[in-house]
Amino acid sequence: MKPLYLAAAAAVLALLFLSTYTVQETEQAIVVQFGRPVGGLVTEAGLHFKLPLVQTVHPFDKRWLEYDGDANEIPTKDKKFIWVDTYARWRIKDALRFFQAVRDERGAQVRLDGIIDGETRNAVASFDLIELVRSSNREFQITEDLAGIGAGEAAAKILTGRSKVAQIILDKAAKITPEFGIELVDVRFKRLNYTDSVQQTVFQRMISERKRIAERSRSEGQGKAAEVRGQKERDMLAASSVGYKNAQALKGAADAKATAIYARAYGRDPEFYQFLKAMETLNGSFSQGTTAILSTDSELLKYLKNDGGR
Repeated sequence: MKPLYLAAAAAVLALLFLSTYTVQETEQAIVVQFGRPVGGLVTEAGLHFKLPLVQTVHPFDKRWLEYDGDANEIPTKDKKFIWVDTYARWRIKDALRFFQAVRDERGAQVRLDGIIDGETRNAVASFDLIELVRSSNREFQITEDLAGIGAGEAAAKILTGRSKVAQIILDKAAKITPEFGIELVDVRFKRLNYTDSVQQTVFQRMISERKRIAERSRSEGQGKAAEVRGQKERDMLAASSVGYKNAQALKGAADAKATAIYARAYGRDPEFYQFLKAMETLNGSFSQGTTAILSTDSELLKYLKNDGGR
């Protein structure tokens, strides 16, 4: 009999286990019997009862949920093809309708893909690219290295702006989601980027502009170097001129002083002075080994004769 009691107790425990379910603080639940909801929405956390085997429980999260869509290639109003990536925040507002329309969160993601992607495509196609990039008309400095790659276009005034375009998408999508029991609370642009073909064109423009700026910088550097070298040469020439002028002045002063000394010497002994000048002339006129023929009446020769001088 004891095994029978144990089996009966186990069956009772199993039946009790199958007849209860727990709802967490962050959840709401729907009890379904033969595919149809019964008993209404369960929002109170704690232990609850249901019919075993014939009833199943479908819990749903009450918190804000995340939607992260795939990037889509969309043309803007000014015919520029870009990749647009969006994200959103949503929650299950009407669990019963949510269950009947999409069954679970995976089904909700599929519905949101169609709704948000469709409204995003409509909005992006209605505005120029600049309206999707900028959110305000804040002025910014256009540096020289950006001037040639579309910076002027990027600084153009906007009428709507990125944030308001996202709000337009949210407002339109939020009117559709309630029929699926979904409340959409926020839609944002996560990323905007050119398509590969346009991106390569932009990169080539950037590379060309950088090369142009680099070439101009090199030319300016070479011009500056030539200017520095020219100034250096002018300074050296000026210094040489001043040095030459000073040297000539010193030489002139020395010559004048020597002339004065010679003049004083001549005044004291004219004959000796003439002798010195004759020797200087001989020294400057003949080199070693030179043979000279002089007249016996030569003024130079008389100083070389034994009896020519004092």
